[in-house]
Amino acid sequence: MLKTILSISGRPGLFKLVNQGKNMLIVESLATKKRVPAYAHDKVISLGDIAIYTYDEDIPLADVFESIKEKNEGKTVDVKALGDDAKIRAYFETVLPEFDQDRVYTNDIKKVFSWYNQLINAGFETFKSQEDNAEEPEVAEEK
Repeated sequence: MLKTILSISGRPGLFKLVNQGKNMLIVESLATKKRVPAYAHDKVISLGDIAIYTYDEDIPLADVFESIKEKNEGKTVDVKALGDDAKIRAYFETVLPEFDQDRVYTNDIKKVFSWYNQLINAGFETFKSQEDNAEEPEVAEEK
Protein backbone atom coordinates (compact mmCIF):
# COMPACT_ATOMS: atom_id res chain seq x y z
CA MET A 1 0.00 0.00 0.00
CA LEU A 2 2.82 2.42 0.79
CA LYS A 3 4.43 1.66 -2.59
CA THR A 4 2.13 4.20 -4.26
CA ILE A 5 2.70 6.90 -1.62
CA LEU A 6 5.62 9.12 -2.59
CA SER A 7 7.81 11.75 -1.02
CA ILE A 8 9.20 14.27 -3.49
CA SER A 9 12.27 16.23 -2.47
CA GLY A 10 11.64 19.97 -2.42
CA ARG A 11 7.85 19.62 -2.25
CA PRO A 12 5.92 19.64 1.01
CA GLY A 13 3.69 16.74 1.93
CA LEU A 14 3.11 13.29 0.54
CA PHE A 15 1.76 12.33 -2.87
CA LYS A 16 -0.14 9.39 -4.28
CA LEU A 17 0.99 7.97 -7.62
CA VAL A 18 -1.86 8.35 -10.11
CA ASN A 19 -0.29 7.57 -13.48
CA GLN A 20 3.00 7.47 -15.38
CA GLY A 21 3.87 9.52 -18.42
CA LYS A 22 6.86 9.28 -20.75
CA ASN A 23 9.34 11.23 -18.61
CA MET A 24 7.19 12.00 -15.60
CA LEU A 25 4.82 10.72 -12.96
CA ILE A 26 1.39 12.16 -12.33
CA VAL A 27 0.95 12.50 -8.57
CA GLU A 28 -1.85 13.75 -6.36
CA SER A 29 -1.22 15.58 -3.10
CA LEU A 30 -2.73 13.76 -0.13
CA ALA A 31 -3.54 17.06 1.56
CA THR A 32 -4.99 19.14 -1.30
CA LYS A 33 -5.95 16.40 -3.80
CA LYS A 34 -4.30 18.54 -6.49
CA ARG A 35 -2.60 16.64 -9.33
CA VAL A 36 0.85 17.73 -10.47
CA PRO A 37 3.65 16.20 -12.55
CA ALA A 38 6.86 14.88 -11.02
CA TYR A 39 9.64 14.88 -13.58
CA ALA A 40 12.65 12.59 -13.99
CA HIS A 41 14.97 15.15 -12.37
CA ASP A 42 12.86 15.25 -9.16
CA LYS A 43 14.06 13.03 -6.35
CA VAL A 44 11.07 10.76 -5.74
CA ILE A 45 11.03 7.96 -3.18
CA SER A 46 8.28 5.51 -2.33
CA LEU A 47 7.46 5.10 1.36
CA GLY A 48 7.31 1.36 0.70
CA ASP A 49 11.05 1.40 -0.04
CA ILE A 50 12.01 3.03 3.27
CA ALA A 51 13.08 1.11 6.36
CA ILE A 52 14.30 2.14 9.80
CA TYR A 53 17.68 0.90 11.02
CA THR A 54 17.67 -1.40 14.03
CA TYR A 55 20.49 -3.32 15.67
CA ASP A 56 19.39 -6.61 14.08
CA GLU A 57 17.63 -5.84 10.78
CA ASP A 58 15.92 -2.99 8.99
CA ILE A 59 12.21 -2.60 9.84
CA PRO A 60 9.93 -1.55 6.94
CA LEU A 61 8.22 1.80 7.40
CA ALA A 62 4.78 0.15 7.22
CA ASP A 63 5.60 -1.86 10.35
CA VAL A 64 6.79 1.29 12.14
CA PHE A 65 3.58 3.10 11.17
CA GLU A 66 1.51 0.19 12.51
CA SER A 67 3.42 0.36 15.82
CA ILE A 68 2.84 4.12 16.05
CA LYS A 69 -0.86 3.57 15.31
CA GLU A 70 -1.14 0.98 18.09
CA LYS A 71 0.70 3.22 20.54
CA ASN A 72 -1.51 6.26 19.74
CA GLU A 73 -4.76 4.34 19.26
CA GLY A 74 -5.03 5.55 15.66
CA LYS A 75 -4.55 9.24 16.50
CA THR A 76 -1.89 11.61 15.22
CA VAL A 77 1.36 12.25 17.09
CA ASP A 78 1.81 15.78 18.46
CA VAL A 79 5.57 16.19 18.01
CA LYS A 80 5.62 19.70 19.50
CA ALA A 81 3.96 18.45 22.68
CA LEU A 82 6.68 15.81 23.06
CA GLY A 83 9.27 18.53 23.60
CA ASP A 84 12.98 18.43 22.90
CA ASP A 85 15.00 15.93 20.88
CA ALA A 86 15.69 13.63 23.85
CA LYS A 87 11.97 13.26 24.60
CA ILE A 88 11.17 12.63 20.93
CA ARG A 89 13.82 9.90 20.80
CA ALA A 90 12.53 8.41 24.07
CA TYR A 91 8.97 8.32 22.70
CA PHE A 92 10.16 6.70 19.46
CA GLU A 93 11.95 4.10 21.57
CA THR A 94 8.59 3.10 23.08
CA VAL A 95 7.31 2.58 19.51
CA LEU A 96 10.41 0.82 18.15
CA PRO A 97 12.64 -0.21 21.10
CA GLU A 98 15.42 -1.75 19.00
CA PHE A 99 16.04 1.21 16.63
CA ASP A 100 19.72 2.03 16.07
CA GLN A 101 20.44 5.07 18.25
CA ASP A 102 23.53 6.00 16.23
CA ARG A 103 22.17 5.72 12.68
CA VAL A 104 18.62 7.05 13.17
CA TYR A 105 18.71 10.81 13.63
CA THR A 106 16.09 12.91 15.41
CA ASN A 107 15.18 14.59 12.10
CA ASP A 108 14.45 11.13 10.66
CA ILE A 109 12.12 10.40 13.59
CA LYS A 110 10.35 13.74 13.13
CA LYS A 111 9.88 12.97 9.43
CA VAL A 112 8.42 9.53 10.25
CA PHE A 113 5.96 11.14 12.67
CA SER A 114 5.12 13.83 10.10
CA TRP A 115 4.46 11.23 7.38
CA TYR A 116 2.37 9.17 9.80
CA ASN A 117 0.26 12.23 10.69
CA GLN A 118 -0.26 13.08 7.01
CA LEU A 119 -1.39 9.54 6.24
CA ILE A 120 -3.79 9.48 9.20
CA ASN A 121 -5.21 12.88 8.19
CA ALA A 122 -5.65 11.58 4.62
CA GLY A 123 -7.83 8.75 5.95
CA PHE A 124 -5.41 5.80 5.95
CA GLU A 125 -6.37 3.17 8.50
CA THR A 126 -3.91 0.43 7.61
CA PHE A 127 -0.39 0.70 6.27
CA LYS A 128 0.13 -2.86 5.09
CA SER A 129 -1.82 -4.11 2.12
CA GLN A 130 -3.30 -7.58 1.80
CA GLU A 131 -0.79 -8.20 -1.01
CA ASP A 132 2.09 -7.69 1.44
CA ASN A 133 0.54 -10.12 3.89
CA ALA A 134 -0.21 -12.66 1.14
CA GLU A 135 3.40 -12.65 -0.07
CA GLU A 136 4.87 -13.57 3.31
CA PRO A 137 3.35 -17.08 3.60
CA GLU A 138 4.38 -17.92 0.01
CA VAL A 139 8.00 -17.16 0.83
CA ALA A 140 7.77 -19.28 3.98
CA GLU A 141 6.34 -22.23 2.01
CA GLU A 142 9.22 -22.23 -0.45
CA LYS A 143 11.83 -22.86 2.25
